[in-house]
Amino acid sequence: MTIHDLDTPALTIDLDILEKNIRETAEDCRKHDIALRVHTKTHKTPEIAKMQLEAGANGIVCQKVGEAEVMVAAGIDDILIPYNIVGKQKVQRLTALCKNATMTVAADSEITVQGISDQASNDNVTVRILVECDTGGGRCGVQSPEAALKLAQKVNDLPGLQFQGIMTFPSNERAKPFLAQTRELIENAGLPLHTISGGGTGTAEVSKAIGCTETRIGSYVFEGLRRINRDRNPPNPITCAERMIVTIVSTPTPDRVIIDGGQKTFTSYAPTPYGYIVEHPEAKIYAMSVEHGHVDVSECNHTFTVGDHLSVIPLHQGMTTNLHNEVYAVRNGNVEATWEVAGRGKVK
Repeated sequence: MTIHDLDTPALTIDLDILEKNIRETAEDCRKHDIALRVHTKTHKTPEIAKMQLEAGANGIVCQKVGEAEVMVAAGIDDILIPYNIVGKQKVQRLTALCKNATMTVAADSEITVQGISDQASNDNVTVRILVECDTGGGRCGVQSPEAALKLAQKVNDLPGLQFQGIMTFPSNERAKPFLAQTRELIENAGLPLHTISGGGTGTAEVSKAIGCTETRIGSYVFEGLRRINRDRNPPNPITCAERMIVTIVSTPTPDRVIIDGGQKTFTSYAPTPYGYIVEHPEAKIYAMSVEHGHVDVSECNHTFTVGDHLSVIPLHQGMTTNLHNEVYAVRNGNVEATWEVAGRGKVK
């Protein structure tokens, strides 16, 4: 079966590009002598996670417990959730996963670690903890090295927990003093510091430079339009693995065509254009209705016909993938496999 046999909209992944992205990122991390822990929230697909592990990743990252449940069910057994796990229902699910996998989670408050400790002790399991540090990202995280030490000591004293280290996001040079001071405080207190985890696609070298032992990277697998759409690095079909195959369903005017993918296919994520049309880069998806994509073709030297197929690199690959039940693994236009996006919608 070829991509032209697929019912549209159909989300496809070019295997040659995917494999190249996975291989080159693993090689880059080895070059910089830093462990690679791959984030799966972009693809949410166990088959891709296993490809990343086979290429040399030391484990995976899942943003939510639901994503981790999917990956553990697929046989993956070393998972970091860089997120505060709060509430009895979630913590119970977390400790259940510990019976089949090594689970590490981030935390930035005593309330969070106490809740995990209570359940872990009750279930006779161990949860590894990274203290999250806010080194300028303005999201979660303790606000000072002293606060990081205090929470690390609390984790070390609580049953059912193992203090594993610290983490931050994103990796940035401004984080170096914070991380260095935190490391000194923790080591002087006699606590083992197994992991200093940084993150962000394209930051392996920075993570190493600021003292991290591992880097969390995810969006590199698809290299979607959102991350690379800059004047100095325009959309490049050679590095972007994801394509939405769509059909032209209407040609109402010579300057405008309508495709069968709208907000529920691509998300309503701004800014425009909503995607990069590989066959006709001069065509612009300038607007979207719920199920219609509005394409300006006024600059194209091509006559578009109802029934034509187009290949579109989505603006935000992760959000787009989360809308689809399956993706089609494609090589040279031929469909080699259909993969379930098993982690889609797992926001709990």
